[in-house]
Amino acid sequence: MASTARRHPEFDQRSMYVYPEHLREAVQQAPAAPGVYVFHAHGDSLPLYIGKSINLRARLLSHLRNPDEARLLRQTTHISHIRTAGEIGALLLEAQMIKQQQPLFNQKLRRNRQLCAWKLVDGSPELVYSRDIDFATTQDLYGLYSSRTSAIAALHELADAHNLCHGALGLEKLPKGKACFRSMLKRCHGVCCGKESADEHVQRLQAALHGLRIATWPYPGAIGLQEKFDELKQIHVVHNWCYLGSSTTLAQARKLAKVASGFDADGYKILCGPILTQELPIVQL
Repeated sequence: MASTARRHPEFDQRSMYVYPEHLREAVQQAPAAPGVYVFHAHGDSLPLYIGKSINLRARLLSHLRNPDEARLLRQTTHISHIRTAGEIGALLLEAQMIKQQQPLFNQKLRRNRQLCAWKLVDGSPELVYSRDIDFATTQDLYGLYSSRTSAIAALHELADAHNLCHGALGLEKLPKGKACFRSMLKRCHGVCCGKESADEHVQRLQAALHGLRIATWPYPGAIGLQEKFDELKQIHVVHNWCYLGSSTTLAQARKLAKVASGFDADGYKILCGPILTQELPIVQL
C-alpha cells in the first residue's frame, strides 16, 4: 500500500520549501507599479492564484520567499501580470477576475453570494434579499451579509451592545407584556414589559443601525473614476456599485457604461469610500 506521503505529496518532508528559481525571471520583469498578477499551472487552464498590489515586483518577491506558500510555488509554472493605473483599478480587476476564473488557492471572492440586509418595517428589522430588491437604489438598508445566519448573528451582537430587546427585534418569541429574560439581567431597557416605550426602542435601534446603513447609488447613471500612474491612465466604469470594466479613452468608457449592471457587494466595499469622498476625479457617463 502506498504510504501517506506518497498519496499526499503535500505531507512529504521532501516537498519542503525550495526557492522557485524557474519563477525568478517573471518576477524580475514585473514592474514596480500597481496591477494584478496571476500564478499559472501547466496547461494554462484555470489559474492557481490571483492577487493584486501597488508594487507588483515587490509583492511577487514576497511570494517567492514565503515557505508557507511552498505548495502554490511548486505547482506554478509561470506568472503573468496586468498593469493598472492605481490601487483602485487593481482591487476592482482582482475581484472581477477571481469571480470569473475561480482560482484554486483564492479563498475570498470566489463565489457570487446571495446577499441579504436588514430593513426596518414598522419599527422592526426584516431580512431582505438582493434577489428580490435592488440594494443599490433601495433606501434604508443596513448591513451586508452573505447568509441569514450571519445576519441574525450580527443583530444579536447589536442587541448586546445597545441593550435592545430580543422580543422587539423578532429574535425571541414572547407573550405580550411579558418581560424577556434579558430585561431581568438589565440587558434590555424593558420595551417588552412597558418600562420603555416602543418609540424609544425604535429610536435607539435606528441609532444603533446607523453605522451599518448601505449607501444608495448617488448618480443618475454610470460614472467613470479616473486614475493615473506614470504614463498609464484609466477610466474605471461603475454603475450601481458594480464595476463594468476599465478603458483608456472616454469613448470606450461610454460603451462600457451601456452594459447591464446590478449591485455588487465587493464593488460596494471597494468603491463606496472613494466615490462618496470623491477621492478620484469622476466623470458622469
